[in-house]
Amino acid sequence: MKKAFNILFWAVLGTSNLHAQSLQEAFGDYFRMGVSVNQWEVKAEKEVKEGISYSGAVSLDQTANYEHIARHFGWVVPENCMKCEVIHPQEGVYDFTLADQLVDKALANGQQVIGHCLIWHSQCAPWFFVDEEGKQVSAEVLKKRMRDHIFTILGHFRGRIVGWDVVNEAFEDNGSLRRSKFYEILGEDFIPLAFQYAHEADPNVELYYNDFSMNKRSKVDGVVNFFRPLVAKGLPIDAIGMQGHMIYGDTDYVKEYTYSIKAIASIGLKSQFTELDLTMLPNPFGFSGANVSDNISYKDAMDPYKDGLPKEKQEQFDQFWLDFFQMLMDNKENVIRATFWCLNDANSWRNDFPIKGRTDYATLFDRQCKPKPAIQKLIDMVKDQEKKALKENKPNKNK
Repeated sequence: MKKAFNILFWAVLGTSNLHAQSLQEAFGDYFRMGVSVNQWEVKAEKEVKEGISYSGAVSLDQTANYEHIARHFGWVVPENCMKCEVIHPQEGVYDFTLADQLVDKALANGQQVIGHCLIWHSQCAPWFFVDEEGKQVSAEVLKKRMRDHIFTILGHFRGRIVGWDVVNEAFEDNGSLRRSKFYEILGEDFIPLAFQYAHEADPNVELYYNDFSMNKRSKVDGVVNFFRPLVAKGLPIDAIGMQGHMIYGDTDYVKEYTYSIKAIASIGLKSQFTELDLTMLPNPFGFSGANVSDNISYKDAMDPYKDGLPKEKQEQFDQFWLDFFQMLMDNKENVIRATFWCLNDANSWRNDFPIKGRTDYATLFDRQCKPKPAIQKLIDMVKDQEKKALKENKPNKNK
């Protein structure tokens, strides 16, 4: 009976993957495939709002990109429009315009939406931490503001958003808690409080913690050790997100993230990769991670591929993603999502970070939004493995 079940299982599993024509079809039996979406991909804009740090504004009409977004990715994440400075710019004032447009378009295309993000020290509206006189607010005032912020946003999107990055980037690379304004006023309690408020606001959504540099053992150990007792006490958290802003040749990401996935699984939580991209540009400063407050001076030597990525570099790029996704497939029981940050090279934030003005090639689509070879290679990798699995489990007619 077990043998017959295995044959049926692989027959059903292999059928969908063998005919895959998109990333979400290829990897659908392994984990969710996602991508971040900017406002111009959702709806053409006439102008950029002043005072808001949007990336990806290479064109105010990028709506043609959505064909690729809908085809390859079943899950979408807003790049900026749900961050505090946009959605809650003043106390008691909420602007859901851009966020509603994104959610409505995703749902119309049969996609799921992840909210990003509720509590983050960066891109937080300035009013959040001060009173009318400009003085820092008390712990009780900040708790109330956090609760109102979370309850209002989750209430607005109830039934339309399936998961939220509740707290974003609360740890330093050495594993200690970041001394942000949230920490300064509330101490480490702001993290479990945020998850408590989110669960109370909508008990039916998945809740995540999200951070960068999670390939570093010191950081992932710090995050895991912080959440371990909280999870044991019943903290409502479903997964820990690892951003994955990677630099080619910088380190052995496959090995390091394998450790991170297992470390997170040791406390009973799943992992997800939430902001994947890969820069092929030089990194002489030893920079890593995604601390948006960092920005390094531009130098011509640090922007060597203005006219295009050389063939050798493109092949290295492709092979990196094949190795990385093989690692994800090998750990599929503990990985729930792989999300790329920015759809194409033209609108990728990596063009301006950490060195403003460079020409980067960090995504799976080129500057004309055409799919790179890596996409088909990833799809073919899954097909080849499914063919091999079917062959190995095919009954021997000679017996």
